[in-house]
Order: sequence, then structure tokens, then C-alpha cells
Amino acid sequence: MASPQEDDVFERLKQKADPAELRKQEDELNARLYAQQHKAQERLAELVGDNTTLPVTISSVRILNANRTRRGFLQGVVDPLLSANRDEPYTLAEALKEVHNATEKLNRFGIFKSPISVFIDRPDPTNPATTPTDIDVYLSAYERGNYTIKTGTEAGSSEADAYINAELRNLLGGAETLNAHASLGTRTRSAYSLAFNTPIASNPDLNFQVNGFASSTLKSWASHEEVLKGGNSKVTYSTKSGHRHEFGYSGIWRQVTSLAGNASPTIVADAGDSFKSSLTHSWVNDKRDYPLLPSSGYVTKTVSELAGFGLLGGDVSFLKSEAESQVALPFGDTGITLTAGLRGGFLYPLTPAGSNAPQHSRINDRFQLGGPTDVRGFRIAGLGPHDGPDAVGGDVYAAGGASLLFPIPRVGKETPLRFQTFINGGRLLALKGKDKDKEGQMDSAAVQNSVKRTVKSLTDGLPSCAAGFGLVYAHPIARFEINFSLPLVMRAAEQSRKGLSFGVGVEFL
Repeated sequence: MASPQEDDVFERLKQKADPAELRKQEDELNARLYAQQHKAQERLAELVGDNTTLPVTISSVRILNANRTRRGFLQGVVDPLLSANRDEPYTLAEALKEVHNATEKLNRFGIFKSPISVFIDRPDPTNPATTPTDIDVYLSAYERGNYTIKTGTEAGSSEADAYINAELRNLLGGAETLNAHASLGTRTRSAYSLAFNTPIASNPDLNFQVNGFASSTLKSWASHEEVLKGGNSKVTYSTKSGHRHEFGYSGIWRQVTSLAGNASPTIVADAGDSFKSSLTHSWVNDKRDYPLLPSSGYVTKTVSELAGFGLLGGDVSFLKSEAESQVALPFGDTGITLTAGLRGGFLYPLTPAGSNAPQHSRINDRFQLGGPTDVRGFRIAGLGPHDGPDAVGGDVYAAGGASLLFPIPRVGKETPLRFQTFINGGRLLALKGKDKDKEGQMDSAAVQNSVKRTVKSLTDGLPSCAAGFGLVYAHPIARFEINFSLPLVMRAAEQSRKGLSFGVGVEFL
């Protein structure tokens, strides 16, 4: 590592007129720096040796090259390493483990270049304040650029768009990020968002985010366009065992507009404005080795939303919950993998503030099912209740699928390309037996009875299902599939898709 005197020498060298001499002197300085680093590594190797149980004291921790990051923020990461801040003494093995953990924590903030170099040295033995067990820790953490701008195009199932994304990193010196995104597309006609994210208490596993957004999405399967404007705030927390929780609040003004000329009465009835005020919680425990194309492991997740209840306000009120699980089982070392997944959800109408009865769900909030990323072999929103040409969604659903993935001959199992065969299916239902009181409204008892009957009806008869085969490619940013599907069971008014279909996404059934 360079001393202050060497930094001054280098700054003076940069002012020289002869570029060749500057390069020569710079090479000599880099060589000295490399020699110092190599010497430090040799000292570390000598220090460790067979002395893992040797008692040591971390007397100082210094982070080098982090010039734009606040000192107080960094202290929150490294101060717990200091022996002065611990009740129990270190062994050498324990000290090295804690230094490694602190380095990984710095990496997870996303503001430093990887890898972060670690150097351990003994302090000056002539200093009377030191002891023979003292060690000094140096972390060389070069900061990434303070901004990134990306532009590009994306193509998915029945949609293409162009986007620009700008991110400002380490905005206030505490690993904060400001992200601005804008896109124009064929289905999502426009989408804009501005999000600010910051770690809490110098902890990369505990973050706070506030976000404002606006979008306009064409929902051709339901003869309307949905306009959203609003914001949300959320706190995310990840545990050491891999569980991730997210708690949030959102306030969104929604508009069902630009109805098609043949829009169904159900869509016409829900046209206009509504305001949703809701609390949300999500939980994910992902143990898959590679989420886009897992060969082993499992994932479980839940998402719950409480809208318009009590003091939340808004003109929609419901409890909405979804759960999902997926498992991947390898067949030895052949590269053949079986993946199977289940998901389901329900929407339970509640009584909004200022009303005396639960209200029926709106098109904005009901579930949709079908398409190349969930139940293949059906059109987007092709399953469930329909009113004329429109998929009007449902309040209860269940879906599942299984895929067998094979390596491509002569391509090899190490590549992210697979051949798959699959079968999948599901049911999407509106609430059954919507009993009304004498004033034509549902009461709480009727809602509870209706939800129970609807959930029970999921097992009445075979689910709508399809089977097929195709190719899967797992790109680092998304998974691509091209499949040939054959519908096997389909109910009246549902819309299947026999033949080839293309899907792109990060989550597949």
C-alpha cells in the first residue's frame, strides 16, 4: 500500500512533461507497492502457520481507498472487529473469520470493486503501546464508479420495449443508491420510476427504500388500459440462513380506461378510478443452486397484502395472499433434472372504512392465470372466468407443473441450454355462492362461506392442463423458452394456445 510520501511523489510525477519518464516512474512505484503487498502476504502466511489457536488482538482496522464513503458508515462495519469492543478474546482462526465476514459485508453493499484485498500485519514493535499479540488489519476497497447508465431493448411474451436506466451509487457516502428508470413498450406503453435505497445501521441485510412510479399498461385480454400512479416504501431484511422478508406500504391511484368497443359489462362496471392503500409482506427462502435453471434445491415464498382495512383508507378493501414452492431434483451427475412446483392464492373481500358490508373484488386486484411463464399451453390470462371476449380474473386459484430437463447432445451439461418436457395445469375461480342480504349486499358470514366453497371447488374435476416440449436457455438476466404445447383439458370460455409459444422471464411454474 502506498504511503502518503509515495502519493505525493506520484502526484508530482504526473506533472512532468515526459510521458515515457512518467510511465517508468509509475511502473517503479507499482513494483514497490506489489513488493510491499507480497511481503505482507508472506507475513500473514508465517503468522497463520500452525498457530490457529494463538490468541491475538485486533488493535486497528483501516479501510484504504474508500475516499467517497463516510467514515461513520465504515465504522459501523469495522468497529465490531476491534478487540476493544469485544468481551471475549480472539484466537487467530476466529479473527481471520471475522475479518472475512466484514469483507463480505462490504462487498454486499455493491459500491466497491471486487475483490476487496485484505492485508494483516503486526504493528511497529518499538511502539510501547503495542503487545506481542496485536495485529493490524488493512482492507483495500476501491470504490466503483458513482453512476451507471444503461439503455437497451427487451422482448418477451407478446411484448417488446425500449428502456433507459440510470443509477447513482454511494450518493451520500453511506451506500445509498438513486435509481431512475423509464421504458416505452408495446404492452406496457410507458413506465417511469424513481427509487431511493439506503442500508440501515451500516447493515447490507437491512435496507429501506422509497419509490415513486407511474405506468400505463395495455391489457388486451380484458379490453382496457390500466394507468397507475403512486408510491411505496418498504424495509427488507435478510437472515443469515437465507430467509428474506419485506414489509411495505403502498398508496396507488389506479384507473381502468381506454375501453375497447366490445368491452364486456364486467369491465365496463369496473371502469374509472380507484385508490388502493395497503400493507404488504413477502417472504422468500431460496435454496436453489441456480434460480433460473436449478439442478438442485428448493424455494418457498409467500406474498400477503392487506388493503383498505381500518385506518388504511382507500376505496378497495381485501386480504390477498399467495404461496409458492418449487423443488429441483437431479438424476445423479447426468445433467438431467426434475423440477416441480405448486402455487396458489386467494382474495378475501373485507369491509372498507365508511361502509357496512364487504365489497366484491375489482379487475385490478383479481388473479389472472395462463401464459408462457406459468400455465403453458394457454393464452395470457386464458384460464378462469371470462365475460365474452374478456378474461375477468378470479378470486381463488391453484396451479402446478413438472418439467424434466435434459442436456442437449454434443452441447454438454455444463451449458445453460436444455431440452424439456413438461406438464402443467391449474384452476382459477370467482367466488361461488355470492349470497346477498335483503339489501342486495354481501355480509361477512356470506363472504366467509363463499370463500370456503370456492376453495373446495378447486378439486372438482380435472384442472385445465397442457403438456409439451421445448428448449430452455438460462441467460444471466432471464430465462428463455420456446415450447410446443398441446392442451389436454380446457373448460368453456377458456383460451388455449396449441403449437409454438415463446416465453421470457425470471420466474416459471
